[in-house]
Amino acid sequence: MFFVIEETLRKVSRDDIKGQPYVAVLSFDEWQKTKESFTMGIDMDLDLSEIFLTKAEVNYDSLTGSFAIPDRNNPSGEDRKFAFALDENGVIFIDDGDTAMKLITGIQRTKKWKMPSLERFLYDFLDQIVKGDLRLMEKYEDELDAMEQKVIDGDENLPSGRLNDIRNDIRYLRIHYEQLMDLAQEFQENENGFFAPENLRYFRLFIDRASRLYDTSMSLRDYTMQLRDLYKAQLDLKQNRIMTVLTVVTTIFMPLTLIVGWYGMNFRYMPELEWRWGYPVIIILSIVIVVASLLFFKKKKWL
Repeated sequence: MFFVIEETLRKVSRDDIKGQPYVAVLSFDEWQKTKESFTMGIDMDLDLSEIFLTKAEVNYDSLTGSFAIPDRNNPSGEDRKFAFALDENGVIFIDDGDTAMKLITGIQRTKKWKMPSLERFLYDFLDQIVKGDLRLMEKYEDELDAMEQKVIDGDENLPSGRLNDIRNDIRYLRIHYEQLMDLAQEFQENENGFFAPENLRYFRLFIDRASRLYDTSMSLRDYTMQLRDLYKAQLDLKQNRIMTVLTVVTTIFMPLTLIVGWYGMNFRYMPELEWRWGYPVIIILSIVIVVASLLFFKKKKWL
């Protein structure tokens, strides 16, 4: 499928391009059959299943590369992959799926250009890839805020599995933004002189946007780690409180245990055994020990 870059993308046949900047979307088989008709002078040995990252490579008279775009509904899942080749005349996307075509359709539906150019199309194409990502980051942040509030409120059922999923999603998106910035920087370098110097600003704009998304993803990654640390600290605090209570109880009962052990020896000449007030005195002494211990611990703020 071929388009020429005018005020908007206009669908045309291969023969109607006539020197205008163009965009093409071809399947792998279509590319293999027609690649010799293009003037890019390259021999791309493509295997779409072997695409693992987003990158651009500068050739003698062309620029080739690939896209590996995370699914925004499941960033940790399978990437959407396709390749591309471009020169000063246009760009060709080689895609056996529908990812590239959906991005181009989005541009057709939402964009009109006063100064159409290949550079402006590439900017909008890259922009379509990250469209809505800021809102996605906000959703992650809202979800993490809700988890944090639960931890602060003492909820012990932190969904640690979901927290790990969010951290993994953010990690994949962070890597994706880094790769997009590298690709846009290759475009901006303009080593082959394909792009007009005054239009290189489009790539700088995209690098700035991708950089902001990258910084946001880094902040959210740190947030997930802080949230995990907060949850662990809350558990440690609870365990410390339990240990404090057990220590206080043990300390209170130590002297009482001593008294029990003392009078459990049953020596023959223990005067308290035959003293009329011996039993009440031991009871009062035990109560005094318990009360004195509780007052001491309360004063030390251990209770």
